[in-house]
Amino acid sequence: MTSTVVKAADAAQFLSFLPRMLGYRPFRSLVVVPFHGPRSLGAMRFDLPTTGDDPVDAIAATVIGTVCRLPDADAVAAIVYTDARFADGGRMPHRALLRAVERRADACGLRTADLLCVAADAWGSALDPECPPTGRALEELETDDPRLAELPLPRGDQLAGSELPPGSARDRRAVATALRALEEAIGTLCGQDPDADGPVRDGLGEPSFEDVTLPADLGPVPGPLDDGLTDEGPADPPARVDPRALATACRLDDLPGFFEDVLTTAEPDAYETAAVVWCLSRPSLRDVALVQWSGNVSEGDEALDAQLRWEDGEDYPAHLAARMWGEGDRPQPARLEDALALTRHAAALAPRELRPGPLAMCAWLAWALGRSTHAWAYADRAYEIDPEHGLAQILLSFVHAGHLPEWAFRHGSAG
Repeated sequence: MTSTVVKAADAAQFLSFLPRMLGYRPFRSLVVVPFHGPRSLGAMRFDLPTTGDDPVDAIAATVIGTVCRLPDADAVAAIVYTDARFADGGRMPHRALLRAVERRADACGLRTADLLCVAADAWGSALDPECPPTGRALEELETDDPRLAELPLPRGDQLAGSELPPGSARDRRAVATALRALEEAIGTLCGQDPDADGPVRDGLGEPSFEDVTLPADLGPVPGPLDDGLTDEGPADPPARVDPRALATACRLDDLPGFFEDVLTTAEPDAYETAAVVWCLSRPSLRDVALVQWSGNVSEGDEALDAQLRWEDGEDYPAHLAARMWGEGDRPQPARLEDALALTRHAAALAPRELRPGPLAMCAWLAWALGRSTHAWAYADRAYEIDPEHGLAQILLSFVHAGHLPEWAFRHGSAG
């Protein structure tokens, strides 16, 4: 959220500020705003129950349990955004859920700042004894406060921004061609994988690029007795390897170096994009990228070494594995944003069968940034293509359980 400080005079003004501060207009959502004294500590969004049979007390327990992980929180406001109407039942929609949040907050020692509902036809506060049964006019929430000049009114809901960037058919063809050429180049350098049916491998036993030495002339030098002829006639000439694909494959000899270079490249070319797709489609290489992009290049070196040792039977370091679950030092948000932009670009241009890898990485990066709704959107797209994709399954389970990174609850931590 923005660091701009805006003081709301009343509930209507608070509701007019909130979408601008969130950066989107919530839809079918329960938004919870924790406070420390008069100052908000951010905001959390949860999906509304889909039926009237959902256990509101259990939902409230999950919501307030999440708030309680913020050590400075001493109060909370809960806001329902719904397409239901006050007029349909002559009362506030989802009032039972708001009251359940109030009860749970009180049990946990949190003051309830307000319980609000923004419905399709009106708005109101459950703590306002003078609120009409049909709610108050939505026009009261429309304000043109000059203090919000730096916070433009958002046009989309919580899913806005999770769509992949546009990619032309020409660019997608270029990346597909580069991927095929890259596969051939890696096969030439490292040998074909006898266990692989196609371009995607299971991430185990990856060829080590560190052991590859590229001959200067890419082939044997004919000697005086080596004229290319056999008793059966001239030998078939070796297939020509795309030199750009070969150069890209050689860059993977220093995998952390490649991940760092491409992270800061303004416009990756088709071969760099293909290499990113290729790496993110292999769990062991993807995990190196995850550790490095959420840390630094030294941690990428450590993760690569740990992966190679793990494949030789050693234990994978717990402190590196913990990063996946959101534990440890808080990553630098700007670095995560750069990695998300890169992987969104790769996902947009990847062939459909290879898209789950970059999509799942998009999901993890969005989740690490605190955007669980976007994480769900990316992971769900990966799951639609490959229901067995491990990282996509993990991120979907994170979002479903309301699991957030540990660093999301350390207010003001570095990075």
